[in-house]
Amino acid sequence: MKHFALCINPSFSDKQRIYHLLETLQEGSDIQYYSANFHQDMLPAIVQPLPENLQNTPIDCILVFGGDGTILRAKQLALDTGAPILGINLGYLGFLSESVLPEIASSLQNLKRGKYRLLNRMLINCQLRRKGKIVFEGLALNDAVIYKAGSPSLIHVRIKASNRYVFDTRCDGVIACTPTGSTAYSLSTGGPILAPEMKAMVLSPVNPHILSIRPMVFPDTERLVMKVYGLNQPAELQIDGENSAPIEEGDEVVVTASERSVSFIKLSNRTFYQILRNKLHLGK
Repeated sequence: MKHFALCINPSFSDKQRIYHLLETLQEGSDIQYYSANFHQDMLPAIVQPLPENLQNTPIDCILVFGGDGTILRAKQLALDTGAPILGINLGYLGFLSESVLPEIASSLQNLKRGKYRLLNRMLINCQLRRKGKIVFEGLALNDAVIYKAGSPSLIHVRIKASNRYVFDTRCDGVIACTPTGSTAYSLSTGGPILAPEMKAMVLSPVNPHILSIRPMVFPDTERLVMKVYGLNQPAELQIDGENSAPIEEGDEVVVTASERSVSFIKLSNRTFYQILRNKLHLGK
């Protein structure tokens, strides 16, 4: 690996520290850095703008400096380039990160030596349908969330799985998540933790009015349809934490497993369960 795209959390105040470390690692090597920042900064000499034609300069790896939110925003670049993501945690939890800033030198050495594994994370495809027509479509690495937005009232959601009725619920919203997203927003609503290599989807109602409504796990072969009604004002569809489209009365949100995936670089021998114990203090 020698071509690295850089995604740096724009709110991180000490970007020069990152650039200094990268410059040190570049000395005497054939490493090339390309900026893929969402908010372009003044680039140092060691970093070039990301080429528009990526076929001429294939990206080997995307280095993401930030927390889980920054990694989620790098999802589209990973899909466009086919490059795996290596997360370097600058945030708080950093559940998707594999390295930290003081370890960046050893991490890049391991990448150049081929001492790593690739882990594929499933994506879900989310369609917003209005009167039978698709008005919005997007891919989620973490989750797709129906939320009541500014309405003070609960919304009604009717859920079907492959045309089979599951249940109706009055709630603040519903989260449809991947195994990756099972340790994010879904977890805070009482949803189960899924191992990241699983092929499944979780539906977690947010603050349901009836206590017997609980999160459910569905196989990736299901086609989940959530019809929203009882709205006093538009609800909101969020994809990976970003407001994506307004939901109107009678709209349907259709969620299916995508054929595409995003690859993450695994450098250490830490298991998923070790990460759970360390990051979430599981069992402590």
